[in-house]
Amino acid sequence: MIDIKLLQNDFDSVSAQLQKKKVDGEFLANLKLKLLETKTKRQQMESLQAEQNTLSSQFGVYKKEGKDVSTLKTTIDELKEKRTQLENEVQLEEKELEAILLAIPNIPNSDVPDGKDEEENVILEKILTPKEFSFTPKEHWEIGENLGIIDFERGVKLAKSRFSALSGIGARLERALINYFLDFNRERGFTEWYVPFMANTNTLIGTGQLPKFEEDLFKIEGEDLYLIPTAEVQLTNLFNNEILSSEELPILLTSYTPCFRKEAGSAGRDTRGMIRQHQFDKVELVAITKPEQSSEVFAKMVQCASDLLRSLELPHQKVQLCTGDLGFGAAVTIDLEVWLPGQGKYREISSISNTNDFQARRAKIRYKEDKKNILCHTLNGSSLAVGRTLVAILENHQNEDGTINIPQVLKKYM
Repeated sequence: MIDIKLLQNDFDSVSAQLQKKKVDGEFLANLKLKLLETKTKRQQMESLQAEQNTLSSQFGVYKKEGKDVSTLKTTIDELKEKRTQLENEVQLEEKELEAILLAIPNIPNSDVPDGKDEEENVILEKILTPKEFSFTPKEHWEIGENLGIIDFERGVKLAKSRFSALSGIGARLERALINYFLDFNRERGFTEWYVPFMANTNTLIGTGQLPKFEEDLFKIEGEDLYLIPTAEVQLTNLFNNEILSSEELPILLTSYTPCFRKEAGSAGRDTRGMIRQHQFDKVELVAITKPEQSSEVFAKMVQCASDLLRSLELPHQKVQLCTGDLGFGAAVTIDLEVWLPGQGKYREISSISNTNDFQARRAKIRYKEDKKNILCHTLNGSSLAVGRTLVAILENHQNEDGTINIPQVLKKYM
């Protein structure tokens, strides 16, 4: 959640930044009026309270001096009634404002490139050169079906479209990747956690999935629970409504979870294969830091995910997202896109974001320093999406006879 004081003190500047993230101008104009109306009512309420306090102090003096206090009492009672009415109105206005603020995205960092959409993202670096094949490389679904390790038909039979089932070496490769990712991250200083695969409303509000993205979540009927869309939700909210000590920051975390998404806005996209599914495995990185630490930790997380891809001999590129393509909670994001020779293009496999204090304000994650409670910065990133990594291994390490070369670093896990 963005700081309401920023909106109150420098609305036009903040509004300009929010419009870069496609927040509607008319909505912002109405929000400005709402902020002004609430501020005016609060000032009126505080003025009445001050006047009431002054007259109340006179009341005691008058009574002590034996003066008639009936007129003064009537005035005080009228002021109290007006103040109480205004107080109720202010509480209602501020509650409505909070609901509006929960649906407003984070402000992009000043160094994020301006742009309307993904076409204006900036490629920062390419890592490893894509292999040249002496044959036409196949796409992962054809390879997987030919090897008998990916079964799309049975996945649909068990659930519905956008589900698949892995068998034999496919299932073992999925499990090997999860174990390798966790070990790799742990060696980089990230503490491993195992967390629930369901989250309550307050938890999802804390990281920004609710109320904005409820339509993309799977709700558990009759319970205040949802299947998690990412382990970021759980790892970040481990510290929901906590005050940490300065000395324990930064906190670096990693976890494996399945992720569940309705993919409500992706009709017709990636309908074939394993690129976009309702259930997929992912290993996540999360960091809780002081504000002055977050840029350095952000770079560390990007490098960790990139080095992981390099160790698997997977060509990829780092991409800086422009303002118009930034996610809801992100102040800055770098995507890692892996080369898929079967598709002949780079596809996202990791997204690392610094949310600054946006999530910490929602989740009340603070640390104490010099006797002050200060909002933390929170960061998150995929390290990596397991299914997409499996896809990339099948396509990049395929042989003409249909077999796959398993990367050296995975062999001890297989």
